[in-house]
Amino acid sequence: MENLYKLICIMCLSVIGFIFTPSSHAGWNDFLKGIEKKLEGGSMGLSQDKIGKGLKEALKIGAENAVEKVSALNGYYGNPDIRIPLPDSVLKVEKALRAIGYGSQVDAFGESMNRAAENAAPAARDLFWEAVKAMSFEDAKKILNGRNNEAALYLKDKTWDRLLETFKPMVHQAMGNVGVTRKYQDIETKAAGIPFVGKSLGLDLDQYVSSKALDGLFFMLEKEEEKIRKDPAARVTDLLKEVFGGNK
Repeated sequence: MENLYKLICIMCLSVIGFIFTPSSHAGWNDFLKGIEKKLEGGSMGLSQDKIGKGLKEALKIGAENAVEKVSALNGYYGNPDIRIPLPDSVLKVEKALRAIGYGSQVDAFGESMNRAAENAAPAARDLFWEAVKAMSFEDAKKILNGRNNEAALYLKDKTWDRLLETFKPMVHQAMGNVGVTRKYQDIETKAAGIPFVGKSLGLDLDQYVSSKALDGLFFMLEKEEEKIRKDPAARVTDLLKEVFGGNK
């Protein structure tokens, strides 16, 4: 029974290594021989406890790295992949606003939204860690054997609603600190005076910035997870090297 469990663990871990490494082209024969060698050696079998701890460690490190990156200056604004864009309602009147000399205010509003997201992002760290600590062995197996972004999807499923609830008041405060709300109100007032516009832009600013900030955070979390799965250099602890080492 012990050998069967070891075989299952080795198969799971080796498939990760087989799929995501250049050596995958060596073929199934070499792959299966590697599994047999590991099983015969006995020392490479991973316990449920070790698999669980390894996944939790990977999630914690990945989440901390993602939060650190997005909360830095220009973490959002300087990253075109996650920069929060102007809302659609503003985009519709952007050309008209720039035509009447309001372009700098539009740019300042766009930057201030991203600054607010950068300031609020650290609030995600504790909620991520709570979700990681609550992870079951079945969750760990699903993540280990899943897609490149399986861990990020797990955290998104477990934390999105609570993160949004937590983020909104923090984003609201951050927006007040960097002047997002005032800048938006100025734009809305100016847009209302433009012929053929003349109405409120009708944007829930807290909801918009909060949800876009979370989208960017999870995008970065997926990138951190992918690095741990694919790049040996990103496995910064012995446990990560063992659990994600595959058949190398």
